[in-house]
Amino acid sequence: MLTDRVPRRPEARLSQEVGMDDEKVRTIERELDGVTTEYYDVDVRGDRIERLLTELFTEHWARLTVGPLIEGAAYEIQFAAPPKVTTLDGYLTIDTGVWHFHLCVNDHRGSPSAELARIRRVARAAFFRSEGGSHVPTVWGLRLWNGRAEQMITVLFPSPHFDESWRRLPEPRWEKTELWQELRRRYTGG
Repeated sequence: MLTDRVPRRPEARLSQEVGMDDEKVRTIERELDGVTTEYYDVDVRGDRIERLLTELFTEHWARLTVGPLIEGAAYEIQFAAPPKVTTLDGYLTIDTGVWHFHLCVNDHRGSPSAELARIRRVARAAFFRSEGGSHVPTVWGLRLWNGRAEQMITVLFPSPHFDESWRRLPEPRWEKTELWQELRRRYTGG
């Protein structure tokens, strides 16, 4: 597990538990606002994250909401059309035509130092499920951090509690979590 490589925020209380259904170690963080987030780490070595994000942004772009979600700021970006996805020197570029962003998801050789390349590259990636927030009953997502434990991006998957326009549904539609479940199984082995 990568928890020793990337430090956690001090305000989050941590515990490690063994998942009953998959015997995988997972990390649970309890935040100051009462939100509990369960993380399932993805191995970030090689091109695994590049393949995962390429699949997400080429095949599932219309179902995703993306952007950094940090205390005091939430970027909830949705795509109106399929973005162009390219890679160059370890960076994945997601380009809508009007705007774009880059994520260092693989080995980056154009850096002035090996240390800077290590900091820029994804050091931790985890599928997560958060509960207990005041706005949304449960959130399913994927989060990436760099070598300084700074959040690079959060990808939110469809919620069974809301329709595509974020209107609350009278009854949850649990099939909306199938994409998250399938990708978590494939990329975490559990």
